[in-house]
Amino acid sequence: MTYSFAALRPCQFVLERLPLDLQPPLLLETSTISTTGRAIRQVLHYFELFSYPLDAEEIWQYLPVAGTPFEAMVQELERMATQGEIVENKGFYQLYRKPEWVPRRLVLNKRAETMMPTARRMARFIGAFPYVRAVFVSGSMSKNCMAPDGDIDFFIVTAPGRMWFSRTLMVLFKKLFLLNSHKYFCINYFVDTDHLEIHEKNLYTATETVTLLPMYGQEFCEKFVQANTWARDYLPQFPIRKLLDVPAGKAGFWKKTAEKIFSGSLGEWLDVNAMETTLGYWRRKFKHFNKQKFDSAFSAGRGHSKHHPLHFQGKIMESYQKILQKEGLTESLAK
Repeated sequence: MTYSFAALRPCQFVLERLPLDLQPPLLLETSTISTTGRAIRQVLHYFELFSYPLDAEEIWQYLPVAGTPFEAMVQELERMATQGEIVENKGFYQLYRKPEWVPRRLVLNKRAETMMPTARRMARFIGAFPYVRAVFVSGSMSKNCMAPDGDIDFFIVTAPGRMWFSRTLMVLFKKLFLLNSHKYFCINYFVDTDHLEIHEKNLYTATETVTLLPMYGQEFCEKFVQANTWARDYLPQFPIRKLLDVPAGKAGFWKKTAEKIFSGSLGEWLDVNAMETTLGYWRRKFKHFNKQKFDSAFSAGRGHSKHHPLHFQGKIMESYQKILQKEGLTESLAK
């Protein structure tokens, strides 16, 4: 079974999108650009939609072509920087001459490192809820970034047939005990173990998939990775996240007891009712959306839940495609 991965919110990657008043980088005849150079420009264009420069190792990891030696890519980076095709700033590379991006990035990285212990504790806490089988950190934290007003976002895998019940328990906890704060408990996406494969397949969803940080439930974290090997078609050189240190999804006394109590028809009724109630609330709140817009922004079934009224994925991919078309780089994106 498959699901959609369009629900990540616009503020959760980095601080801002590419300013509209920037002068474009040096445009070249595409026939004069090497294969590695084209791939480098594609990577930098994508991340500069978030005003985020990359170092050499990151560029190599995000290259859309396999088999590129790191040393050869570094040589091409140095040549491009010398020729003025890209900008090198303190070990980071970008197409636009925006020196303030580098110190801002370093601040975002430092804040993420500071928040990571909290993210690990909250992931284990989420893992204690009934029917939770795996927990990943998603969004900006999964890319080692944290804006001042950012949240810690979680991607959660549950047992089949109880996803909405489990989700509702977490929403109630957030409202009652965290006063509805998203800061450390942003539960932005749910799937169950029967719906692990991502349905929408593009660079955006591939990036979000391979960068997920597994935090709880080693067995189902591994199954999620196995179900989404398609992402390697877009990012063949990105390293697979380490799973050896991920805690196993062991259930404590209260979790076992709750799952036993709600294993039958009562749990089934509660799960269906929770889904219908949530969908009804979304339809009332966003009644100004037409059907096409609503279906694009929200997706809900027994095994998956997304809530994304801003449709950030679509905006990013549309902007990215326009940039690549302008430079004549789109043909190398075909998968």
